Amino acid sequence: MAKLKLKTNKAAAKRFKVTGTGKLKRSKAYTSHILTKKTTKRKRNLRHAGLVDKTNEKQMKRLLPHL
Repeated sequence: MAKLKLKTNKAAAKRFKVTGTGKLKRSKAYTSHILTKKTTKRKRNLRHAGLVDKTNEKQMKRLLPHL
């Protein structure tokens, strides 16, 4: 009997990328609308990608077995 294949969670695959060291890169929240009340500094800092916290990394790797 063949072993079942692991499926990638497509919602997660669209939102995360893996860095060279194996960490997960994510985009930051609060960047899409109602930007007028946010300061320029705050918006500028939201541009840069963040990393997934190490407490959530195990869960995310389970959703993304082939990354």
